[in-house]
Amino acid sequence: MVNAKQLQQERIRIFHDIYDNKIPKRVPINIGLLFEVIAQFGNLDLKKVLWNPELIYDAADAMCQTVYSDVCPLMSSLRYPSYYKILKSKSFVMASNGFIQHTGVMGMYLEDYDYLIEKPYECIVERVLPRLYKAIDWNEPINSAFSLMKAFYAYNNEFAQANRIIQNLIQNYGYYPQNPLYYGFTQTPFDFLADQLRGFKGISKDIRKIPDKIEKACEALYPLAFAKGLPKEISKYGYVFIPLHMPAFMREKDFERLYWPTFKRMVDEYASLGLRCNLFCEHDWNRYLDYLYELPQNTILMFEYGDPKLIKQKLGKKHIITGLYPLINLKTKSPEQCADEVKRYMDILAPGGKYIFGFDKSPLSLNDLNIDSLRAVANTVRDYGIYSNPGNNTNFEFDNKKYNAKPSITLKSKYLMSWDYYKLGCKISDFEQQKIKYIEDGIFEFIMFLLL
Repeated sequence: MVNAKQLQQERIRIFHDIYDNKIPKRVPINIGLLFEVIAQFGNLDLKKVLWNPELIYDAADAMCQTVYSDVCPLMSSLRYPSYYKILKSKSFVMASNGFIQHTGVMGMYLEDYDYLIEKPYECIVERVLPRLYKAIDWNEPINSAFSLMKAFYAYNNEFAQANRIIQNLIQNYGYYPQNPLYYGFTQTPFDFLADQLRGFKGISKDIRKIPDKIEKACEALYPLAFAKGLPKEISKYGYVFIPLHMPAFMREKDFERLYWPTFKRMVDEYASLGLRCNLFCEHDWNRYLDYLYELPQNTILMFEYGDPKLIKQKLGKKHIITGLYPLINLKTKSPEQCADEVKRYMDILAPGGKYIFGFDKSPLSLNDLNIDSLRAVANTVRDYGIYSNPGNNTNFEFDNKKYNAKPSITLKSKYLMSWDYYKLGCKISDFEQQKIKYIEDGIFEFIMFLLL
């Protein structure tokens, strides 16, 4: 086995070169497989693994030895059953095969718009949560409080277990060390509204009938969505991951009026703090490439569909491109055909740097791919994606000083911490304040997570 420390230094260098506006030694390889896929790879009972993430370790270790990647191939699941079961979730339910499915329920009614616009967090806590989680009933505050405490404990425990496994594999195999403190996850205000609050059908009707209220609701939700995405620590080597759901299903004039303003503001304000965003442009974004160009330099853009030549031509000098390679190839084509095709993608996307290899989507099941084809693609990218001019500067360096945005991170709600309350009648030290704020932030993040 190659020395893990030495390999890790190489991986750090190629990723940091990408982020530092330099051409790396070779194309970085980002292959991430969800718990569900790796559990199937290890012939494990998916239900048991999701209830006890530590059971995944041997299967994940075997995957690390099977498939080359510059990042740990094990991705933490976003959905563990414990906290959903405790809260009697109506929105996320485990199916008989162990997969957790979104049922498409609606948590916010048409008549809730005015209250959401006036007091967004109060509306979420008082009205939306009880509709999506049956264990929360504010007519029974004690039982509801205990259910939330148990679910919050389970949420922290599951992700902590998964993170320990991932960090162990990172050290053992010398993967790029992605510090979880440097990464955030959120949705745009529009997608937050459209997902579990109004649902696809509801928001589609609202776009036609009450666009004015959607505009106001996105503005009201903005501080919550922005705060949800903030990492614990700011690093130019971290990012905020934001999946972009609705634009592919919208008319461009509706996108420009209702989606773009708070989306653009969010990415700009993260940039003003020194944070880049990693955006998953779901479905087909060809109509919106000119909009994406206007985002801060070196934004990471992951594409599901699209013309790689057009995307490289329009965005490849300013932004970091990833995705696009069709996952379906790994199921329908031979390993040799997959390897030949990934060379064609690299010939288009790799020149000039600013390219990280990735698939157009993450596999949801082991049936979505052939392991031999996956290995062939990864090995080909590693061996073929070598640059002849590493270290050369590329264009458009990311510089947060170019952005004069003033991030809106002050949240106001009777359910959020008031320092006047804590300081009343006693003196509170900076350390005590930081400790209490850390706990408060954790609870806020959990409440928001339940609606993503």
